[in-house]
Amino acid sequence: MTMSSVRIDKWLWAARFFKTRSAAQQAIDGGKVRLNGERTKPSKELRSGDQLVVAIGVYEWTVRVVQLADKRGSATVARTLYEESEESRARRALEIEKRRRFNEPASTLKGRPTKRDRRVLDDWKDAEAPD
Repeated sequence: MTMSSVRIDKWLWAARFFKTRSAAQQAIDGGKVRLNGERTKPSKELRSGDQLVVAIGVYEWTVRVVQLADKRGSATVARTLYEESEESRARRALEIEKRRRFNEPASTLKGRPTKRDRRVLDDWKDAEAPD
């Protein structure tokens, strides 16, 4: 039996863009997923041939839906569900290279700095300040 459409949150989970369906739903609600250039809802029906832009962290995938699935399979099967555009691959490779060459100092900080983090930041600022 072939499917004609499947919920977008189920497909994103089955295609292994997100670890859970609820994570996929939150990303869609947060505007991190665009279907054919427009914001969408988790319950929107996805069809073969649709264009998706999925932003996860600093990376962005531009993919075309090739096959539909509502069950999660292996990673090799998940990879056959979509086709990534060449420019999307190039952008991600460039972003990976930039992050590999230059590590953002604040990328490890989560939330408010602790007293120790504040001291390290202050020392860093004092070291860079011209006398």
